[in-house]
Amino acid sequence: MEHRMRIAGLERTLPLCKLNERLNIAAFVIFGDTELSVATATELLKRAPAYDYLITAEAKGIPLVHEMARQHGDKKYFLARKSPKLYMTGVFEIESESITTAGKQKLYLDTADVELIRGKRILIVDDVISTGGSLRALERLTEKAGGVIVGRMAILAEGDAQYRDDIIYLERLPLFTAGGEPIA
Repeated sequence: MEHRMRIAGLERTLPLCKLNERLNIAAFVIFGDTELSVATATELLKRAPAYDYLITAEAKGIPLVHEMARQHGDKKYFLARKSPKLYMTGVFEIESESITTAGKQKLYLDTADVELIRGKRILIVDDVISTGGSLRALERLTEKAGGVIVGRMAILAEGDAQYRDDIIYLERLPLFTAGGEPIA
């Protein structure tokens, strides 16, 4: 089963994946799709509020945030990691839940990045926003670091996220029944 859709002017076919006995989700993976990374970054930047830095969570938002920063001329963006790294000078951490990740996970920022975030306008970017769990974690992490959140952006808003008025997104992505029918 699959779902065809147009994203930033490009046709894509997304495979449906079983979430549970009653529900399927369309798998949107931007990794390796440079054409889609460029097109979606261009379209999101047209709608973006003024910001100082972009932030995303590891891992699927990386190609998007990198391309947005490149097109905008940003010299730096921030990545909330799923595990602390040896190069980090210290860590900030937040616990989160996501529809596509089993159980709870933690997000980490390097304390050196926290110093740059403090008092700055931060734009949160992700590939898909669904339940908002990852988004809430990024919001808490940014606020804990002293950043001022100026917006939340995603390529796709899945399920109920499409009805939120605090997210800027390009396209709606429905949820699907076990038989592959879109749920309105």
